[in-house]
Amino acid sequence: MFRRIATAVLLVLSVITVVSPAASAELTGPRQQWLREATNGLFLHWGERTAPAHTDCAAWEKDVTDGGWTAQYWVDEALKLHAQYLVLASFHSRLGYARAWPSQIPGTCSTRRDFLGELVRAGAAKGVKVVLYMTDDPKWWFEGLPAGQSWLDSPAYSAYKGKPVDLSTRPGFGEFSYDNFVEVMHNYPDLAGFWIDNDNEYWEQNGLYQRIRQERPSWTLSNNNEDTPIMDMVSHEQKVGMTPEYDYPQAVWTPQPRLTEGEWKLPVKGSWWFDGTNSDVDYPVTMGRMVSNAGASIRSLMAETAMLNGKFPSKQEAFNNFAASYLPQIWESIHGVEGGGYLYGGLEPGDWNDGAHGTITVSRNNPDLEYVHVLTKPATASSITLRDNGYRVTSVRDLRTGQRKAFSQANGSLTIDGIADWDTYDTVFKVETAGRVDTYQATATATAGTSASGLADGDYLTYWDSNATLPVSVTLDLGAAKDVKYLAANQREMSPTYNRNTFGRPEDSARIKDYTVDVSTDGTTWATVKSGVMPSARAIQYVDLPAGTTARFVRLTVIDTWAAANAPNFFHKLQIDELWIGGTYATAGSVRTQGLAFEAEWGLPLAGAHRVACSNCSGGAKVTGLGTVLIPVFSPFGGDRTLTVVGAADGTKTFDISVNGRAPAEAKITGWSSSAPLVGRTVTATLRPGLNIVAVQGTGDLDKIIVH
Repeated sequence: MFRRIATAVLLVLSVITVVSPAASAELTGPRQQWLREATNGLFLHWGERTAPAHTDCAAWEKDVTDGGWTAQYWVDEALKLHAQYLVLASFHSRLGYARAWPSQIPGTCSTRRDFLGELVRAGAAKGVKVVLYMTDDPKWWFEGLPAGQSWLDSPAYSAYKGKPVDLSTRPGFGEFSYDNFVEVMHNYPDLAGFWIDNDNEYWEQNGLYQRIRQERPSWTLSNNNEDTPIMDMVSHEQKVGMTPEYDYPQAVWTPQPRLTEGEWKLPVKGSWWFDGTNSDVDYPVTMGRMVSNAGASIRSLMAETAMLNGKFPSKQEAFNNFAASYLPQIWESIHGVEGGGYLYGGLEPGDWNDGAHGTITVSRNNPDLEYVHVLTKPATASSITLRDNGYRVTSVRDLRTGQRKAFSQANGSLTIDGIADWDTYDTVFKVETAGRVDTYQATATATAGTSASGLADGDYLTYWDSNATLPVSVTLDLGAAKDVKYLAANQREMSPTYNRNTFGRPEDSARIKDYTVDVSTDGTTWATVKSGVMPSARAIQYVDLPAGTTARFVRLTVIDTWAAANAPNFFHKLQIDELWIGGTYATAGSVRTQGLAFEAEWGLPLAGAHRVACSNCSGGAKVTGLGTVLIPVFSPFGGDRTLTVVGAADGTKTFDISVNGRAPAEAKITGWSSSAPLVGRTVTATLRPGLNIVAVQGTGDLDKIIVH
């Protein structure tokens, strides 16, 4: 194929005119697009048992209406939080199973007034999606009632079905709620989906989820605390015990790019619903969770406790007013971004110097634009130092003021200096980069577990599993002896980072604990160059090797992982997405230019490739259907240059890049949509002075190539 491309290169050179340079789970899909683009949601637990609790459905509805309830209030409060969606939970096991909408199905409270319909319409008018909560659980059928009474009317539902059905049993309640799913699907076509509080066996046995997919293919499905493959999103409920307390992602066990959500109550005390109290809101924790979640591509679902008339207690309303004025200052850094330090690239989040802690976000439309969020400032220092993950930084500015900040890079770290004005909640720096220094291509083998081929393939949808074998070794073969500066490991984010107990289940970190690194030039004679304890932390973990280390083979031996035997779901369950070896550190002084961009649509598309409009792309277009595209690239001088390939992918896609007909280099990108996020991957190529032709084949969509 590339021989034919070389011939085509000659053709292009003869006709081109000078152009000025300018899981089994369904991980991706069109219906998920709006949810993936969301940052925040508002969770509303509101029903018959909202204080003051009611036991008569009609009386509850009358008091709600007489109290002045309006759907518009909830939508307006959601917009203060910059929420893109609302989740209404009235059909809740602890709230009297009230259906805040008219229903022909007897069995629990159903209102004459269509509160749900009013909310869907009010949300649609302001661009806010509405999702309906549904419970699987009948066990609270008696709560809050005199002895012998029930929230569930089994005789009425039995008469409706023409057979005995006990709603206090899981099968009986499963059948009743199944009927309600179907009725809601038929009556509310503009609903965005269902948020399901765990699975019911009746639903699974009778194909409920498949029916929803068939009848409402655009609706999303979310599940609470369970990863059911057919669901679009996994939600993680009310996590606590993290250090710092706001770092919610530490407790999340769902690996990206699976859609993930964190849900928590804004009031620090009390129930998920209004119980008569006006509890405080912890501003630093709430803002920290919102930003930390954005820094891990996790949506934030914040629960507020609406009173009987729909209004929020004054302290929650005050927080919403604060958020309405605060969030615009940092919004570009937490919306339209992905989490940094994971499969989307970016600097390293977590613990930094002098007690500082923070997170990283990466622009979906520009992989060379990142944001550093300092959520806990250093104890005394006026600077922050964090791992640069190989990115060559060209500019650092204070996001709020636009002021340039002094910075330096050395030995794999970025230091931002001269910081005097620390924000109470989130000090944000806008960081521009000129791509990423290249790492060595390698092949991988392992002494146990699944095939290690996925360890060095650049594909974050393939990973290596030790199959509970420890100790275990993985070896990277660089093909020839080379200078080796560091080993980097991106472990699969399928466990929390600390020991905890949640919903009766022990959880612990499945990450590497004790390890050794050995090197060899021939694969026979080995020398140990590093041993230690790897921190239990999210994102990329680095092992810096002694100066002067030369090796063809680099072997990582994992002696133990952090999880204890009392957490069987994570004990010895080591999984690694990617390992790579670096031979050089990025330095700010090595950057000659911020890079010249060459748009894919400037090139000649071949073999089915074609130009299409792309609102997220830098030139307003991209090349899809690769195929092959031949792109003219102008270089003021020859030699080895870094090429950043920027594109988008639904899943993991591969680009093969050949310069002037030479053998191709491979780059892989992982994303969740063919339009965004735009992801950049770098390769090293030899350019000649003047005009070069870069041929790109692949399965992803190509936006541009940046030459550094």
